[in-house]
Amino acid sequence: MKYQANTALNLRLEGWRARLLMLLMLAGFLALAGRALFLQGVRYDFLQHKGEERYTRVIESTAYRGMVRDRNGDTIAISLPAASIWASRDKVELNAAQLASLSTALHVDRAELGRRLQEGDSDFVYLKRQVTPETAQQVAALKLPGLFAEKGFRRTYPKGEVMSHLLGFTDANDRGQEGVELAFQSTLAGVAGARRVIKDRAGAVIENVQNLREQRPGQDVVLSVDSRIQHLAWRELRATVARHKAKAGSVLVLDPRTGEVLALANYPDYDPNARDHVVPAQLRNRSVADTYEPGSTLKPFTVAAALEAHKVRPDTLIATGNGIMTIGPAVIHDSHPAAALTVAQVIQKSSNVGAARIALSLPSATLWNLFTDVGFGQQPKTGFSGEAGGRLRPYRSWRPIEQATMAYGHGISVSLAQLARAYTIFAGDGTLKPLSLTRVDGPVPGRQVVSAQTAAEVRDMLQLVVQAEGTAPLAQVRGFHVAGKTGTAHKQERGHYSNRYISSFVGFAPATSPRLLIAIMIDEPTVGGYYGGVVAAPMFSNLMGGALQLLGVPPDDPASEALPPITAPAGAAADT
Repeated sequence: MKYQANTALNLRLEGWRARLLMLLMLAGFLALAGRALFLQGVRYDFLQHKGEERYTRVIESTAYRGMVRDRNGDTIAISLPAASIWASRDKVELNAAQLASLSTALHVDRAELGRRLQEGDSDFVYLKRQVTPETAQQVAALKLPGLFAEKGFRRTYPKGEVMSHLLGFTDANDRGQEGVELAFQSTLAGVAGARRVIKDRAGAVIENVQNLREQRPGQDVVLSVDSRIQHLAWRELRATVARHKAKAGSVLVLDPRTGEVLALANYPDYDPNARDHVVPAQLRNRSVADTYEPGSTLKPFTVAAALEAHKVRPDTLIATGNGIMTIGPAVIHDSHPAAALTVAQVIQKSSNVGAARIALSLPSATLWNLFTDVGFGQQPKTGFSGEAGGRLRPYRSWRPIEQATMAYGHGISVSLAQLARAYTIFAGDGTLKPLSLTRVDGPVPGRQVVSAQTAAEVRDMLQLVVQAEGTAPLAQVRGFHVAGKTGTAHKQERGHYSNRYISSFVGFAPATSPRLLIAIMIDEPTVGGYYGGVVAAPMFSNLMGGALQLLGVPPDDPASEALPPITAPAGAAADT
């Protein structure tokens, strides 16, 4: 039988259908080509970045923070090698035993560790910052997945509490937070290095790709402080606060020739190496941040203003009205009543009435100008953060009673740093020295505030204060002429004066050629008296005597070394 072809198989698509199919296929190819061009051209950087994120990382290397040294080269702040343990949450899978081992190695509570690993949006989490290299090795030995160690440094303070308020501290990122660490942050910090690397799936670096930024270590800072005097000041302050059961205290030691800060201490203090349980009161640098009414320590400035204005001389007699002076409804009292006192005796006996009469003999602008010239009402510019400027109201608003009380340190507030700096005019030739936290080599020009003659006359008066007839015989230092002034002031609470006191003393020695100036403030002494002459003066004597001996300063009053110890006569210490 002859085969015949099926004609149905010979059917062909219509021409328009073939052309449509070809157009659709061509459009698909064009779309794919356009998409490829878009991704490889317009979105190339984005896709490249996303791809590199899967295997490249930028790693920063912490810069070594500069050391802090005292004026003699002793290291008082240093950075030691440390590590920060961190985890990648996506890669960490720890069983109970592994979590317990990690908790033991890091000394972190197991529940807290588990919380850190579970909570949070980021894949990255620090488990503990600034651990020792030994701890980091213990963690590495556990060979736990997803855990890594980031090398860095841990700031250490060899002197602990002794230098706490002077040095301050750094945070976990090695940035200064208080004290010198903050004041010299830009100098000490340096610049962290950065490099691009390739990592494997486990996070281990397998190749360095590019050096992005060179690491630059921080610079060292040499301070003006003398560690020996600093320790002595800290020890004496602690002992004085404890002896009188005071609330707090501050001490500042200066070289009056240069304005260098040789020691600065406050109490309460803290250990900057262990701050887990530190409270805000311990962190407060009271010597620059707290202000108080200086009391009788301000009287020498009132007298200096009158001497400069040629209103009085040291032997000018001032009527003191048997220790009572009335201005309107207000009454000013003296602790040592006398009908009249010379200007020198006004300082020696700490007469409020005498100081008030001298102040009222001057135009208010004259007194205000001197207070302003020595830095009251302005920040002392030590470099510390949180410096207080104190309170000095414009003289045009002064009433007579306010001018009178300001003459003996009431109605005005200062910081201990301001007061110590102001006294440099009496320890020198009348020039005010800028305060310096760094060592100064060579002479320091000051700003002339009073004449050299006025400075010398006030200096002579301040030497009378520490004699047996003065308010501070307990401030004497065997073998040395001492000049200084006591202060005792009621504290203000809610706008009224309370029965709480600030006891203070500011002085310098040897008075014939001053090498050290010491300012002391004791807040709320409650045992053993509250006058500056019995609370702050003995501390001054111990501290000044020890510091002069450490510096090898030769005595300028050898005859006094053979004298018996001085005791304050009854009532001699009263200075309000």
